[in-house]
Amino acid sequence: MIQIGIQGAMGSFSEQAAKKFVENQKIKNYSIQYLISSEGVLNAVENEKVDFGIFAMENAQGGVVLESVEALCKYTCKIVEMFHIPIKQNLLVKEGMKIENISEIHSHRQALRQCKEYLVENFWSKPLIEEDDTAEAARRLTEGKIPNSAGVIASEYCASKYGLEILEENIHDLKNNLTLFISIKKSDNK
Repeated sequence: MIQIGIQGAMGSFSEQAAKKFVENQKIKNYSIQYLISSEGVLNAVENEKVDFGIFAMENAQGGVVLESVEALCKYTCKIVEMFHIPIKQNLLVKEGMKIENISEIHSHRQALRQCKEYLVENFWSKPLIEEDDTAEAARRLTEGKIPNSAGVIASEYCASKYGLEILEENIHDLKNNLTLFISIKKSDNK
């Protein structure tokens, strides 16, 4: 079975990217390991804990994913494929939460950047709290690890996966919000 390590948790955009990668590469028998960070992915690839790694490199709105660039400086790998997936950011909350009662917004730094205008317009006085991953933020809200009054920016899949309500859809500023993902494998020469 092919092991694929991704930057993100279950429900993340990286998981969507992994599914596109296996389709592109015609891989049938695979398992996904949720490694959360780009560094975790690169480390797992270099140490042969996974066969392939997938992580985000750049978003059309949010720019270069600095975490990925920093991780690439520390490890050696071979790029297998580069591809884009559409990103649709949504405001997720616990059931029954109203927009005026949201006390703070949690998400990955990139998601916060992608929704900057929306956040300024709607939550200019509320704290924006950076999390490791959009899906991790959703999971933490469900598990009560962040305040019940928090809002989370994440995918539609996260809403169904973690039992959250989509309060507002497609809150990203750029209409055609694409993210460039790369898939990697262990370098042949070290």
